[in-house]
Amino acid sequence: MVMSSHPKAAHLDRMLTMEMARVVEAAAVAAARERGQGDEKKADQVAVDAMRRELNNLPISGRIVIGEGERDEAPMLYIGEEVGYGGPEVDIALDPLEGTTICAKNQPNSLAVIAIAERGKLLYAPDVYMDKIAIGPGYPAGTINIDASPTENLNAVAKAKGCKVSEVSTCVMDRTRHTKLIEEVRAAGAAIRLIGDGDVAGIIHTTDPDETGIDLYMGIGGAPEGVLAAAALRCTGGQMQGRLILDTPEKEARAAKMGVSEPNKAYTMDEMAQGDVLFAACGVTDGNMLRGVKFANDGIYTHTVAMRSSTGTIRWVDGKHAVSSKF
Repeated sequence: MVMSSHPKAAHLDRMLTMEMARVVEAAAVAAARERGQGDEKKADQVAVDAMRRELNNLPISGRIVIGEGERDEAPMLYIGEEVGYGGPEVDIALDPLEGTTICAKNQPNSLAVIAIAERGKLLYAPDVYMDKIAIGPGYPAGTINIDASPTENLNAVAKAKGCKVSEVSTCVMDRTRHTKLIEEVRAAGAAIRLIGDGDVAGIIHTTDPDETGIDLYMGIGGAPEGVLAAAALRCTGGQMQGRLILDTPEKEARAAKMGVSEPNKAYTMDEMAQGDVLFAACGVTDGNMLRGVKFANDGIYTHTVAMRSSTGTIRWVDGKHAVSSKF
C-alpha cells in the first residue's frame, strides 16, 4: 500500500514539468507568428487561446490565480477560471505573452510563461504595481533588502560577490518612474541594463549572470509578474522581495478582497511562491537566456526552460515540431 501512493505522486510531478513545457511552447509558437506585426492585442489573444487549449489537455484540477485579468476583463484564462480535465488541485500563475509590446515590435526577451503550485501556495496578487528587488543563487541569505537604498543594496551585492560596485550590473525597466533609481545606481558606479518591457525575463536573468550579464534587478513592475518571477527564483535558489503598491483606497479594497491583510507587507520569495513549484518559459523572440521560435522548412524550433523547486532541477528543452503541428 505504501508503494502505490508515493511513487505515483512523484511520477505525476515529473510528467507535469514536461507537460508545462508543451503548454508554453504552444503559446510561444502562436505568438511568434505575430512577431513584428505591430498588433499587441492579436499576439496576446492567439497566445492565450493556445495556452488555454493545452492547459485543458492536462490531468489537473487547475485554478488560475494570476492570469489575464478578472472575468469581466478577460474571456479566457481569467482569475478564477478552472482548467484541466481532473487530477491534483493546483493553482496556476501564467502570462501567455510576457512582453506583448516586445513581440509586436520583434524585440528581445518576449516569453510565454507559466507556474504551477499546490492549491493555496501562490500569492493571490491583484493586478497592481509591485516594488521588486531580486538576485540569483549563490548569495548569503539577507543580501538584499527592499527597505534599503539602491546604493546600500549595490554595496551589499558587491561585497557578497567579492567585487567592486562598478562590476555589478543592474537591470531596470526604462520608465520615468525609475528616473531617481537610475540616477542613484549610476552615481554609485554600477552599470545598468535598461529594458523596455518584460520584467519576468529581467528578474530571471539574475539567475545566470555569467550568461546574461545581470546581477541584480530593481524597480517597479506588475504584481502578477512578480509572483511568476518569484516562482522561477524558487526553483533556482535566488532571492527576491516585493511590496504591493496600494496607493489608492480602491486598490487597497481590491487587495483586501483577494486576502491581502497587510497592505505594506514586504513579501519574500518564499511567501509569494510556496511549496513545490513548477515553472516553465519558452522564448517567443530571441533573448539573453532563451532563443525565440524559429520557423524553418523542416520544422518549428522552440527553446524552453522547465524547472521544479523541490528538486532544484532545471531542464533546457530544444524542441523540433512538425510544420503541421496545430499550436
